[in-house]
Parts: sequence; structure tokens; C-alpha cells
Amino acid sequence: MNEHASVPLSIEPERYEFREARAYVFELTRRDLFKFLGAGALVLCATPKATALQESGREQHRNESLPKEIGAWLHIGEDGKVTVFTGKVEVGQNIRTSLTQAVAEELHVPVAQIEMIMGDTLLTPFDMGTFGSRTTPTMNLQLRKVSATACDLLKDIAAKIWNVEVNRLVAANGKITDPASKSSATYGELLKGREFAQLIPDQDPLLPPTDWKIAGKPLAKVDGRDFVTGAHKFPSDQKRPGMLYGKVVRASKFQAKLTSADSSVAEKMPGVVVVRDGEFIGVAAPSEELATRAAAAIKTEWDAEPQPSSKTVFDYLRKNPEARENKTALPPQNSPAKIGGGSQQHSATYTVAYIAHTPLEPRAALAEWDADKLTVWTGTQRPFGVREELASAFHIPQENVHVLMPDTGSGYGGKHTGETAIEAARLARAAKKPVKVIWTRKEEFTWAYFRPAGVIDIRAAVGSDGKLEFWEFTNFNSGGSGLNSPYAIEVRTEKFQPTKYPLRQGSYRGLAATANHFARESFMDELAHQAKIDPLEFRLKNLKDDRLRAVFEAAAKKFGWPAAKKSSGQGFGIAGGVEKGGYVATCAEVAVDKSTGSVRVVRVVTAFECGAIVNPDGLRNQVEGSNIMGLGGALFETIEFEDGRILNAAFSKYRVPRFKDVPAIETVLVDRKDIPSAGAGETPIVGVAPAIGNAIFDATSVRLRSLPMVPDGLKLS
Repeated sequence: MNEHASVPLSIEPERYEFREARAYVFELTRRDLFKFLGAGALVLCATPKATALQESGREQHRNESLPKEIGAWLHIGEDGKVTVFTGKVEVGQNIRTSLTQAVAEELHVPVAQIEMIMGDTLLTPFDMGTFGSRTTPTMNLQLRKVSATACDLLKDIAAKIWNVEVNRLVAANGKITDPASKSSATYGELLKGREFAQLIPDQDPLLPPTDWKIAGKPLAKVDGRDFVTGAHKFPSDQKRPGMLYGKVVRASKFQAKLTSADSSVAEKMPGVVVVRDGEFIGVAAPSEELATRAAAAIKTEWDAEPQPSSKTVFDYLRKNPEARENKTALPPQNSPAKIGGGSQQHSATYTVAYIAHTPLEPRAALAEWDADKLTVWTGTQRPFGVREELASAFHIPQENVHVLMPDTGSGYGGKHTGETAIEAARLARAAKKPVKVIWTRKEEFTWAYFRPAGVIDIRAAVGSDGKLEFWEFTNFNSGGSGLNSPYAIEVRTEKFQPTKYPLRQGSYRGLAATANHFARESFMDELAHQAKIDPLEFRLKNLKDDRLRAVFEAAAKKFGWPAAKKSSGQGFGIAGGVEKGGYVATCAEVAVDKSTGSVRVVRVVTAFECGAIVNPDGLRNQVEGSNIMGLGGALFETIEFEDGRILNAAFSKYRVPRFKDVPAIETVLVDRKDIPSAGAGETPIVGVAPAIGNAIFDATSVRLRSLPMVPDGLKLS
């Protein structure tokens, strides 16, 4: 009998934003924080309607506002150093910089004086996780409010000390100054020996984006030097005294059951600790090389039922629906009977393959026990979620688990779960020493979860005036993000149908919005050609959303749409959409060699709008990164599997975009200072695949309805 809860084989795609959040915090007192930070003022902030401090360990549900006092958001030391605490994490999207800009702007301090503590479950407030492009619209706003409140508090202190009107004081460069009397004091001087608690008012007057001096401007990565010099320590770089290295014996295939295991050879190796816990078998050793040899020496036998393959997966998904509540479907509107007699009807099916996240840094965790207290350093997008998994696996209170997340080498939605942390903790408890587990690239390709495969059926009708009259859209398995069309359609039915699925699957950059936009925007192109209307004109004719219209027009203008063909095999495509508060339009140019079937993406132009821009350089990087990442899923990335085994679990067999694949990329940033900032890590990726597919059709008259579109080149015969 396995005494620990097992790591789930699969997670439901896109469920993290909807699950109940259990929030607990360590009993961390202000005295503890002062010991950690040194002397200064501790500013505790929250909304007046928030619930009580969770030091008692009670639940916080997702529909509650932030707790009344959720720990220290902000500390200002006597030396003027500002320490900020957030449960969000840095996985390469550069939010450490943009959040620092938010604090610097509202608190009126130099960026260099700010240190951001992130993803530490002991020191930071509870956070559900870094996903869904929520950091900028939620945490950026929260830290702005905290900082503005702290600044007002500092002015109040100075006004009382100098016996002047508070509204005549000016905050700048970490100081409060009275222009009339020329009195001036640093924040540290004002706060010396003081400790304050303060609530955020419901309508705290934040600086409008038009007045931003630090936010809204380019700012280099705040800790970029550490990454360039190698000073930064990733999760896989962490070390502890006496540390051992762990390896796990993996099953022969997915969903296999262990029938026998012989670890006698490994147990005789000097310094090796063998751990058997139900079906979990692992080793810990003084070196990674010895741990690898010991794990390989354990002889195991497994039993498993036959499973689907990548060649049959789409039939499997369609034939295995699950009766689960569909929270993302749009109910049918009106009736198909309203379709006009002169309407053109069309239908098509699109498919999307399983693909891997391929993060630069595979999963890694270092675990250390101190009696019944557990500390884990790991790369995860959900430190508090991993803390919950660890507590559950080892039957200990959450307050006995401390999870730290050093800035990690990318996640792309693939590092929500804590399986590596649990593996390291199991080995560490048995070995009675710290143990580090780093997955190999093959393990990352095989045992991590994948972006879900999907089948999408679409049926529509277009009137003689070029307007959409009817729309029916059904997504099997890949998910509901981006499901609902942004186009004006009088009669519509849009549905996400969950199914059984053969591989472990979960969140991926953009979630199912990539699949749904690929199908919808490719189909819109099909409808435009059927109606003999320019693809851009057709979209604009069916749009009422001015923000989406604006990015389509901006991208088209920059691209020079419609472009005249200058050579055989040249093609142009356009696509766009809305997701997570961001608006994107992408134009692509391709060159197809009809004699060889090779497809080269020559140029990509993307216009993107996400409200007020916090850091234009960071945003541009996100858009360009999305375009490059999107090339892989569009053209050639696919997981090949058969009977519970991954067949291409290596970069030599799984092709990701390389330098030679990268086209000329041009980005148009539409800055809407009149609209609150939205996230940008995911939405720009959704326009890439359909724009390329539409361009390939323009070049060859071949319509490609499956992602990836040309894994082995274009078949023209």
C-alpha cells in the first residue's frame, strides 16, 4: 500500500483558473519579517472588503477578494531599500522588471532601490499561480495600489513632522520634499523606528498612464547582469551541504502497472540509497552519474493495456466524449432557419496535434527535511499549488512546507504541477539528506504533460452581402479558451466537448486559443475565398469590435496588404483575434518551392494591443517570442506516440524552430493609455499558425487543416 498520494497522470487542460484555491500561510509575524529585512517600516495593505488574515490556516476561495492583511507587500528600510513581496514568479517573461516599474512609478523611488521577492511561500502572499496572462492586470495593479498607499503614508508622516499641509508635499527619488520650506527627508529617515499598518482605499488615486515616467518606458531587465554572467542560480543550480542526486525508475509505458522489481544490484553500490514506495522506485547517490547507473541497474517489469497512437488519436478523441459540464460554450442563438436562400454554406474539420513545451530548463527540484518540516527549491508556476501537493503527498500540514521558486528557465504553461518536488522529497526523506532531482531531456519529453490534441468541426453560412449568417463550432478535447468568435454572427453555436485522452495533457502558452484561432481564422479565409472577397475586407465587414478592427488595420498597413506577388510560390495570409484582454492581428508571407515542397516563412508582421503598455521593450520581446514559438506548432512540432510510448523524445527527433526558420519579424505596438493594462505572454501566439496557413493557400491553392501543417514538407502531388 502506497502511503503517499500519487502524482496524477494527467491534469485537465485549462482548469487551473477555475479550481478552488486552498490558501494557507506560515505563522509569520512582523517580528520575523523585521528579522529578515532589518529595521524599517512594514506596510501591510489590503482592500477594505477583504477577508481576514489567514495565519490561522483557513481557506480562501477564488471568489473572495484579497485577505484583509495578507502579509508584507512592501518594506522600506532605513537605508531606503524597498523590498516588495509577490507570489508571482519569473519564468522568462520579465515580470520582475515590469512589476518593479509599477512600484517605482507609484512610490517615486529609483528602480535600483527596489528588490522583488517572488514565489516564496514563507515570505510572499498567497497566489494561485503565474498563468493566464494575469500578472499585469492583477499583480501590477495591486502593487501600484500598495505603493501609492505607502507614498501617501510617507507624506502624512512628513506633514505631521514639519507641521505643514500634506497636499503641498512632493514625493520624488525616494524623498519627501516641501518646496516652500525646502525641508526634505528620505523615506528611510521618515520611517526610522516606526512600524505602520495601512489599508488600501477602494478608489486609491493612481497615476494615469499619460503621467507615467518609469512605467510605460523601456527598461532593461533589472537583474539581467546576473543572467549574462552566470551569477543567477536556476532551480537546477541549487546546492545544499551533503546533497545527494536522485533518479527515478520510470514505467515502460504510460498507465503501466508495476509487476516486479529487483533492486539488489543497486543496493550494493556504495553510497546509494534505494527507495521503494508502492510503484515509486528511485535512488539517491553522491553523484548524478552514480545515481543514473544505480537506477539503470534496477530490473523492473510492467503490465499495460494497448493504447492509441498519434496516427489514430483524432478518431479516438471524437469517439470518446465525456459527459462533463461545458462552462465555455455559448448557447445557441436564434435559429438556422434564418439563413437566406442565396447564402453560401461551407463546413470543414481541423485537427491539432499534441506538442511538448520543451522548456530550456527541464523540471528540477531540491528537497530538504528538518524533522517534519520540508523545504523545496523548484521551478514551478504555482509555488503555493506545489506546497499543497507536497503537504497532501506526505500527510503534513501546509505550514510545514516551504516552497521557493528561483527564477526558472521558462515554463510556457508546462510547470504547474509538483511531481519533481514530490520525487525529490521522497528520496530526501528516505536518505535523510537533501536530494536534488533534475529530469533528463527524455524525461521532460515523456513524463511532462503536453498541449492537448484536438478536433474542431466548423459549419457556417455567408449571405450574398458577405455577412456571416450562421456559425457552428465544436472543439473536441483541446479546450475552450478562445472558443467564442469575435465576429458579429446572428445565429451561432459554439461548444467545447471534453473527451477521454491518451496522453497526459494540460496548459500550454495560449491554451486552446491557439487551436481555436487556427481553425476559426483558417475557416474565415476559406469563407472569404468562397465569397470572392478579400480576406481582410471579409473580416472587417463582419467586425463590430473596434479594438480588433484597429489591430487588423495596423498590421495590414505595416505589411502593405494586399501585397502584389513578385514570384512563383509567394503567398500572403492574415489572421487575428482576441484573448485574455489582448488584441492581435498577424500577416505572414511565405515562399513555397513547388518542386521540393519546402515552405519558408519569409516575413511576419504582428500588431498587438493590450491596453496601456508597461514596458514596450518587454512587450515587443513577448510578441516576437510568441511568433517564433508559434512557428514550431504551425509548421512541424508534433509528439509521435504509439501504445503508451513517446517515439520522438529528443531534440534530434522533435524539431523546434531554429535560427534558419526565423523570418523577418516586425511588431506594431498599439498603446491604449485609456485602457487598463492586460497581459501579453500568450495572446500574440494565436495569429501565427492561421496567418501562415492562409499564406500557404494563397501561394499554392492547397488548404492545410492540420497542425503541424508541413512536418515533412508540402505535398503538392
